[in-house]
Parts: sequence; structure tokens; C-alpha cells
Amino acid sequence: MLGILLLFFIGKFFYKLAEEFQKSKWGYAVLGVITYYAGTFIYGVLYSVIFFINNPDAFESDIDTWTLRLTAIPAGLGLAYLLYYLLKRSWEKSKESNEGSLNIDDIGTD
Repeated sequence: MLGILLLFFIGKFFYKLAEEFQKSKWGYAVLGVITYYAGTFIYGVLYSVIFFINNPDAFESDIDTWTLRLTAIPAGLGLAYLLYYLLKRSWEKSKESNEGSLNIDDIGTD
């Protein structure tokens, strides 16, 4: 249940950001959720590789999956936040540059 709420709020933040800058709302909401899952997957792969490099005898035993799951959540949230920040910064810069440009209706008016 907690995971569903987490995905809901990630999607909601990306939805509102896209709405603010007149972009595809649902597309960016889904992109935010996919980014979260990509962050957790990348973290899980890196964690497993480092775990098995440091513990060569661990192939006979199991990885503690609860530790992996709980530590992957901040990694996914971090990657989703990084994408959110980069999108917001990029869209704000493009919005500022578009505001300073001349419009065809502005030519000849003082």
C-alpha cells in the first residue's frame, strides 16, 4: 500500500509540473514513475554486484532482500527528483527565453 501511495505522489508532482509548463501531463507523470523504477533497478544491480564482489562465498547464501528493498527506495526517489529538477530548470529557461522574443503582432507598435 505504501508503494502505491509513493507512486501516486511521484506521478502527481510530475503531472503538476507538466501542467504548469503546458506539456503532456500524463506522459510526464508516467515518465516520473518509470524513472523511480529505473533508479531502484540500477541501485539493486549495483548493490548486488558490490555485495558479491565483497563476499565471494555469498553465492551459496541469499541476499537480505528487505535491506535491498528499503535502501532502493531513496535511490529511486533521488533519481526521480533529479529528473524533476532538471526538467523544471530546463523549462523555466526556455520559458524565459521565449518571453524575451518578439512576437509578429509586436512589430511596428511602440
